[in-house]
Amino acid sequence: MPMPTLADMPLPPFDRLPKAILFDWDNTLITNWRCIHASINAALAAFGLPQWTLEESYGRVRRSLRDSFPEIFGQDWEKARDIFYAHFKAHHLDYMDVLPGAEAMLRDLAGRGIRLGVVSNKNGSFLRAEAEALGWTGLFDALIGATDASADKPDPAPVALALAPSAIPAGPDVWFIGDADVDMEIAHRTGCVPILVGATPHVGEGLDRFPPAIWLDGCAAISSLVQRIGDTISCDTGTEG
Repeated sequence: MPMPTLADMPLPPFDRLPKAILFDWDNTLITNWRCIHASINAALAAFGLPQWTLEESYGRVRRSLRDSFPEIFGQDWEKARDIFYAHFKAHHLDYMDVLPGAEAMLRDLAGRGIRLGVVSNKNGSFLRAEAEALGWTGLFDALIGATDASADKPDPAPVALALAPSAIPAGPDVWFIGDADVDMEIAHRTGCVPILVGATPHVGEGLDRFPPAIWLDGCAAISSLVQRIGDTISCDTGTEG
């Protein structure tokens, strides 16, 4: 499926800056996918199931654990969950890498007065521990992870929770940025602007049903998009950029 990119950026909805941006977390701002992969394999091994390759883990685990583990482990899913979480808790801060340009982008967006939040299917306590370790907690209005809302992404509930501190309604003034089809789906379901980010624009099978408004290859491209919109607004209004 061809993806619209920054080079052929349409005007609406990119003719104005957003009031708020909600981000996915893993593989959008940071990555500790190696730890997720190792934790999944620890759970699989405990039940004598075949180990997954890193690529298999990345392709299969897009939804939250409470949604995906019952399909993988059946009635033993809660035991598998406990094994996964024990392994992940012990190692996730050791395997955490910030994606290029992420911190500079976040600080620039916050400096422009854009309200920021995170909606992730990572366990909320792990998500907030990682943000705290990076010194990013103060950049976000809310850090919403799996089980924090009544249902997990792609259900709309986490978006409402993430936007509650700013009182900004979900809609075209809110961008939702993530690396997978589940992120595009929640954006469509809440009326937010869906922005796909990542080196490969094909994570998940739902992009045909929930296409992005634009595909950007990383955090630097998000910064460039915001800069271009800001410069255009400055020129149109006659103010200095």
